[in-house]
Amino acid sequence: MSDYIYMLESHLNPGQNRAVAAVHRAAAESSLNLFLTGGAMRDMLAGFRIRDLDFVVEGSALLLAKALEAGGASLISTDEVHKSIALVFPGGVTATIAMAHRENPSRNGAKPQITPATIQEDLRGRDFTCNAIALSLNKASRGLLLDPLNGLADIQRRELRAANPYVFYDDPSRLLRLVRFRVRLEFAVEERTQTQAAAARESGVAQSIPPRILGQELRQIASENSPSEILKLLEENELLEIFSPALNGPKLNLGGMMKLEKAARLLPVDAGSQAVRWAPFLFVLTEKLPARERQALARTLELSKADLAQWQKLETRSKKLETALRSPRLRKPSQVYHLVSAAPPDEVLFLLYHSALKPVQERLRSHFQKYLPAVQEITQEEWSQVPGTPGSPRYQKARHDFITRRLDRRAPKPPAPPDIPPPAPAPPAPAPQRGSGWRAQPGTVARRARASHFGGGQG
Repeated sequence: MSDYIYMLESHLNPGQNRAVAAVHRAAAESSLNLFLTGGAMRDMLAGFRIRDLDFVVEGSALLLAKALEAGGASLISTDEVHKSIALVFPGGVTATIAMAHRENPSRNGAKPQITPATIQEDLRGRDFTCNAIALSLNKASRGLLLDPLNGLADIQRRELRAANPYVFYDDPSRLLRLVRFRVRLEFAVEERTQTQAAAARESGVAQSIPPRILGQELRQIASENSPSEILKLLEENELLEIFSPALNGPKLNLGGMMKLEKAARLLPVDAGSQAVRWAPFLFVLTEKLPARERQALARTLELSKADLAQWQKLETRSKKLETALRSPRLRKPSQVYHLVSAAPPDEVLFLLYHSALKPVQERLRSHFQKYLPAVQEITQEEWSQVPGTPGSPRYQKARHDFITRRLDRRAPKPPAPPDIPPPAPAPPAPAPQRGSGWRAQPGTVARRARASHFGGGQG
């Protein structure tokens, strides 16, 4: 086995390993050469947790959609132009599969021309060298690392370097991505790349970023661990105004964003916890904006009706959960656990950020800091004792009851220490005897002299 294959498998969680195996089978059945690329390779080689799986096939990725859906994956979106698909696998694992392609950007504002290409050509057309690395998953070359731009060396130097001098002109959204990667990866920006980015910003190319791409980039910022730092850097680089001129200055709610970040750290570290931040992020981002400017931002991003409803109705729909969490009838740990586990995650995060009620905050924090870890510590052997077939109503009820008993049982009191009889008193010291070697205790001679002086002599 290749060292890189071993490294990959050790960085993937069980759900991601199953997803990789499923995509590998589908590609092999369709006779397509398959490679793991982009952010997944960068994160693996840099020692970070792999968030999303990025695959490239030499051929149309659309051919794999039906086979993967039959295996349990759900299709999120299809890009007919790039011949790519986005999927979510069981367990919340997300993946994109794209056709290896070459983009010929149009200078007159038209859409770029997309043509099929080899994996090497695809990698050379990427944004930054750290993202231009691929790992072959094919039978004949399994484990072969493809690195035409020496991106591995840049990862080892912890440096962001543009793949070519025109990356920001070919795709101006890479200016936003540069800031996001700089914060997330904590990489320095190579000097020449800094110069190229500054020149692109001064030329005003960022104003040509399509609304759909702006929305995608803002969603990516929302999923980061430090969105406040990204927003601050975007403002310093005069890039935040392309989302909304109103966000500059005192209306940029950096304090609220840092509070939201702190609340989000309580959530489990998985892809789901990152996805649920979108609506709370938009609420906090626009909290200081009047309604007119919030509506203008929504138009700029071309948000879908579902996104708009999720964001604009967040505060209203969270009130029911807040009322339930403040109820005095909510006394047992299992009641809190079952209530929070069944609640929409974005409402939970919103209340952690927004609710001023002490019982609500205490119960939410107890859920994430006590009750959820206690359930996660239940072993596979213990789960196997739950009666019923997994997924059946009987099993779900038995599992619910098992968790209830586990959380509500009282910790056994420590045994009382055994009764130990007190030690016997020490025997009194024997009185001193007159005789050879006997000496009066200190002060005896003085007391006798005083007694004689006051008439207290022998009778």
